[in-house]
This record gives sequence, structure tokens and C-alpha cells, in this order.
Amino acid sequence: MFKMIAGLALCAACSIAHAALQIQSWSLPNGARVLFVENHTIPILDLSVDFDAGSRRDPTGKSGVAALTNAMLARGLRAVQSPSVNEPALSEAEISDGFADTAAVRGARVDEDRSGVTLRTLVTERDVAIPLLGRLLAQPSFPQDFLVRDKARTIASIKESLTQPEAIADKAFSHLLYGDHPYGQQLTVASVTAITRDDLLAFHAAHYVANRAVVALIGDVTREQADKIAQELTRRLPQGAALPELPAVPVAKGAEERIPHQATQAHILIGMPTMARHDPDHFALTVGNYVLGGGGFASRLMQQVREKRGLTYGVSSYFNPMEQPGPFQIGLQTKKEQANEALKVTRDTVTEFLRDGPTAAELKAAKDNLIGGFSLRIDSNSKILQNIAAIGFYQLPLDYLDTWNAKVAAVTTTQVKNAFNRKLQMDKLSIVVVGADK
Repeated sequence: MFKMIAGLALCAACSIAHAALQIQSWSLPNGARVLFVENHTIPILDLSVDFDAGSRRDPTGKSGVAALTNAMLARGLRAVQSPSVNEPALSEAEISDGFADTAAVRGARVDEDRSGVTLRTLVTERDVAIPLLGRLLAQPSFPQDFLVRDKARTIASIKESLTQPEAIADKAFSHLLYGDHPYGQQLTVASVTAITRDDLLAFHAAHYVANRAVVALIGDVTREQADKIAQELTRRLPQGAALPELPAVPVAKGAEERIPHQATQAHILIGMPTMARHDPDHFALTVGNYVLGGGGFASRLMQQVREKRGLTYGVSSYFNPMEQPGPFQIGLQTKKEQANEALKVTRDTVTEFLRDGPTAAELKAAKDNLIGGFSLRIDSNSKILQNIAAIGFYQLPLDYLDTWNAKVAAVTTTQVKNAFNRKLQMDKLSIVVVGADK
């Protein structure tokens, strides 16, 4: 049954991927923002609810509160009783069974900027699954025994990551780029150990609020029905006070850290903070990065580091735009004894790209591939949901997806070169090498 539903959903999404996505948007009386794509091809509804409750909102010294709060939403629900409401307490098993009995699939996500939940349900079962999800958002009980268990699991994962070169490199790289900024906060044994149930209650009360909720929906319901669903999802949530402004991302200074490791391969990361979600250089950087390191075997980095010199199996680069400037990152692995050579070739390739920009042929190939592959970004309801949820959370234009190809097509070589030089400076790139000699 699930395979059939998934297949039908894919076909339905394909039918609307080639047409303009009519994203409807409005705000509820409680302040929640709603984005909705109507699609009556199959009787399925996909939805998400997001909040400004990512890891950047973790209390100082208690990294992990955002993730644990989100994970424990479904560990238990408290009872709510009044003359007009009678909602009993539910255990973790009862919550799980409540979704499973209607074939609904619940998910969760947490990143630096946001936390949220997702749901896929048959429209005929929405009257059961949606109120349950609404309760999960507003009435978690955060049972102490489950918190002890989840903290132990998180601490075990942290300890295991301390032996893995990839994780070591990621942590060191994040610290070099962001220092004490909230984007640079690291999960540690000490930070997770310090978290209490009161921390989760306080974080939930401050961040899981109606006036900052973003509800995204796509599926077989009308606008009127979507409005009622969004109201049901958020009606139990309180109003929240304004959140404090976060400090600015620190100015990149450039640093290098070499960390010994017994692995046979050296793990290399290079980059700096660069692009926020609303950056006017977004499309020039997207196209240019395809040429530099985002285009697989066609990229310059792959050609120079792998194909011509055989220094790595793979090297790539990407921009990760966030609410505040997210990182530009180049990553590769190579033999320990080749680390310095691979690093030099990589830096030389970036230097040349900053100096000359892409060739006309490279630019055309990048734009052709990006535009040709755009339909794959919205070829399923889940991908469309991810996109409209991001549009809602970051307050991007509602026609963002409809104009994406045209904006890519309009990028020029001069725009790419200028944008890269505005964002990247070779002397400000930070470097982490895990596994190479100092």
C-alpha cells in the first residue's frame, strides 16, 4: 500500500512540476503563516509546521536543547481538561499507534535555523492525524525517564563522533568559521549533560508559538479546508514574545588547523561564512559554484584535483545559505602524504576562478544543467513541501520557484566573477586538515 501511495504521489507531483506552482499564502488570526499548493490528483496531504527554534537558539552552554526538544515532542502528551476540552494524556506508544492506525507518517527536522514536524496522511484520515499532530506540537509532557534515555543516546553518539575524522573535521571547521556565534555552538558531552527537563519546557514555551509558526501544505484539499487544517494545527499554541536578536556572524579572518588522526586518509575542509538566504548574489553564486565544484566531474575542482593529478576520488564545493551568512565549503579526502599537494592545487584552482571567472562554455553548460535538472527539485510532493516550507520560513517571494530558471538563465560571466570576489577572499579562507602531519 505504501509503495502504491508513494508511486501515485510521485506521478501527481510530476504532473504539476511542469506547470507553474500556484502557491497560495495567508496568515491566520493567531499570526501563523500558511503556504498551500492545491493538488487533487491523489487523496494524500503532505504538510509541515516550522518554528524559529533551530540550534542557533540553544541556550549558552547547553547545545542540544533545540534537538532534544524536537525529538521529545512525541515521547508523551499531557492531559488537558476543561469544561470544553477533554484531551487525555498519551504515552509514546499511544502516539505512535495513533499515527500508524491511520497509515499517517510523521517526521521531524532540526537545523541551525529552524525546528519542525512533517506529516503525510490520507485525506480520509486527516481528522484523526491532524489533531494528534496539533497536540504533539502544543502539549508534550517531556517525561523525565525519556529525557534521561535520549540524553544518554546523544552522549553516546557524541563520543562515537570524536573518533570519526569526518565529524572531527566538521566540528573544527564550524568553530573556525563561527567561533562563539550561535552557528558555531557544538554538541558536547558537557553541554548535553547540563540539559534539564526545565530547559526543554522553557525552550518549548518560548519557541513553539502560534505567531511564529509556518504551516506548509500540498495535497487533495481545498483552500478552505487547508485553512481549517492550519487552524487545527496551531490553535493550541500560545502567543510568543519577540525573540532576541542574534549577534552578527564574525568577520572571516582565515585560520588553519591540523589535527592528527590515525586514519589513512586526510580529510580537508576549506571555506568561510558567505551567503544568507536573501543575498542578491544568490543565483550568480549558484551558477558559478556549479562550475567551480558543484557540477560533479564537469567541475574545475574535480578536473584539476582528481582527473589531472589523481589526488582524490572526489572533491566538491557548495554554498549553504541560512538566515545569517552560511558557509561556503570545499571538501575532499586524499592520502596523508598528498594532503599538502592536494590543498595547494585546490587553492590554486579557486584563485584562478576568482581571477578569471568561468568561461562562456562553462557558464552555458552550468546553466543548461541547472535548468535541465530543475524539475528534479520538485518531482515529488515531499520535495515541493520542502521548497514551500523554506519559502515560508525565510519569507522568499511566492514566485521563487516559478522564476528560478529565468534567473539562472540571466546570470552572466561578469556577475559570477564579481559575486565570487565579493564573497571569497583567499586570505580569509579557513582550512581544517584532519589526519595529515602538522
